[in-house]
Amino acid sequence: MNCKFVASVGLALAVFVSGASAQLDPAKVQIQTRKLAPAVYMMTGGGGNLAVSAGDDGVFIVDDQFAPLTPKIQAAVAKLSNKPVRFVLNTHWHFDHTGGNENFGKAGAVIVAHDNVRQRMSTDQVIEFMAMPIKASPHAALPVITFPGELRFHLNGEEIHAFHVPGAHTDGDAIVHFRTSNVVHLGDVFFNKLYPFIDTSSGGSVDGMIAAVDKVLSLVDDKTQLIPGHGPLATKADLQAYRDMLSTVAERIRAQIGQGKTLAEVAASKPTADFDAAWGQGFLPPAKFVEMLWKGLQK
Repeated sequence: MNCKFVASVGLALAVFVSGASAQLDPAKVQIQTRKLAPAVYMMTGGGGNLAVSAGDDGVFIVDDQFAPLTPKIQAAVAKLSNKPVRFVLNTHWHFDHTGGNENFGKAGAVIVAHDNVRQRMSTDQVIEFMAMPIKASPHAALPVITFPGELRFHLNGEEIHAFHVPGAHTDGDAIVHFRTSNVVHLGDVFFNKLYPFIDTSSGGSVDGMIAAVDKVLSLVDDKTQLIPGHGPLATKADLQAYRDMLSTVAERIRAQIGQGKTLAEVAASKPTADFDAAWGQGFLPPAKFVEMLWKGLQK
């Protein structure tokens, strides 16, 4: 795995766990841009991965990382287009994906997200698994267009289809399908090559994650380029492997819960052992992944 990628993911998730963008050193973050289609790009930096559509109709971006990185993201976008950022679509409410909202909103972009994203950003939250309190976002950071189910944009010769997947990473996840370019941004429904974090205190669940992945798998083909919330660009085969890992580990833990096993007993059985080499080298180590699933499956 690319060392720059590992470092950037580690930084992003370390900041996420710390709960404060103050832990981020913007000077050390480089925004990397990868062209996926004539008008669609993937950007990586110090937070969740971005997607960008840039063309004659303006710029549409998916997620915006942390507030201190806005100037670098704007500079990277300016290399693609001299048009303004017209829309920012948030895949969910977590601040490593929405931290730049206030800056982009004040610069004229329209912030768009699922209904539950605005609701959660409007009030104080607690990410229970990490014992992390999150203050309500300022008014300028809140989505001004929200949707309950799905929404379509027609920009830059592209049909962009955003649709809600319920109870997955959170209760407000949106998948963004660039249909013309055959590119999909999955937000944190997909952590590629990493055990995922599932925010059960925000309505997420492993069963919802699997259902969301199944929906995306039904829409894509072997040529589709998949942008995960964290991790490198992926293929349908990568997403299928992720789905199989989630399902297998969840069923192993669910079976032991049904037998009355304690968390300590489940952890001792190492239900992730055959997946750890491929998935367990990220910010969420195997033992914490097992703990998270065990607690979530109790609900």
